[in-house]
Amino acid sequence: MPDLLPPKLDLNLQAVKLLAQAERALGELAGVGRMLPNPHLLIGPFLRHEAVLSTRIEGTIARLEQLLLFEVDPSSEPESTDVREVFNYVRAMEYGLKRLQDLPVCLRLIREVHERLLAGVRGEDHQPGEFRRTQNYIAQRGQPVEEARFIPPPPSELDQTLADLERSMTSESELPVLVQLALVHYQFEAIHPFRDGNGRMGRLLIVLQLCERKHLPGPLLYLSAYFERYRQAYMDHLLRVSQRGDWAAWIHFFLQGVAQQSNDAIRRSQRLLDLWQDYRRRLQSSGSSSRPLQIVDDLFAYPAITVARAQRSLKVTYRAASLNVAKLEAMGILREATGQARGRIYVAPEIISIVEAAEG
Repeated sequence: MPDLLPPKLDLNLQAVKLLAQAERALGELAGVGRMLPNPHLLIGPFLRHEAVLSTRIEGTIARLEQLLLFEVDPSSEPESTDVREVFNYVRAMEYGLKRLQDLPVCLRLIREVHERLLAGVRGEDHQPGEFRRTQNYIAQRGQPVEEARFIPPPPSELDQTLADLERSMTSESELPVLVQLALVHYQFEAIHPFRDGNGRMGRLLIVLQLCERKHLPGPLLYLSAYFERYRQAYMDHLLRVSQRGDWAAWIHFFLQGVAQQSNDAIRRSQRLLDLWQDYRRRLQSSGSSSRPLQIVDDLFAYPAITVARAQRSLKVTYRAASLNVAKLEAMGILREATGQARGRIYVAPEIISIVEAAEG
């Protein structure tokens, strides 16, 4: 049973320094997002990067290019349940961000997002969108409950623990926002309110809260990259809060992650913006019309395209759209990814490479 939030905290000098670093880096990232010439530029690739990495923590294996191909044509990845789980994460995040226009981050919104997260994938038989009515636990596959690493509250206690969680998410607090998010993330994972999908839902919730509180203009922070890179430490820190009340170490770990991933996102954003400007210069110097430039802009929001999509975006004939796509392919901006004569899908390899590149 997790204690009520907030706990008694004594933020030492190290925590204050880490908090300042994290807030500064997050503020710079938010500034990059607000200065973008197109509000959708970068957000699409970064959201999908977060989706790939958050689901990877749960054991799925999927790449960004696979996700893009699946979104354009689900039949391109007919047997991959992993890709569909990543796809669901994207759709759940997009739904949650849209619902923030009408709802705060609350239990109702969490249930609605969770329902979309598990639709049609592993766990869909575990009541998506409904809080559990049975006991669950965290253990290696096949281990009995007696050997479980962690056992969350019993179903009879869920109503009270979830009401306390919702109150901590929606009420005013004197604590810094990033510290509040660290507390809420632990609390959600400790309660483990669903039969499946709790890890993905808990990580998704961090970004929703940052956007709700206007600390980010969109899902530009991919904190799952940090949690995935230090997966064992991530799980150990959460467990030590439960076992020893070691909030300080968990908060330090969380703040370091926000700072690291914000700085990484800033660097990737600059590389992507440099590439965008380079593409535009190359097209303008070649005497291209505005149509290839428009396709390039679209690629930095969503780095995959078909001729039919280009036709709809440009509002031209199919032949004209095909010629524009062929021009970008000849310049190396696009690469055909299916190897098929029909139903061809083109991806932007340099954009994908920057998004997927190792950090540092």
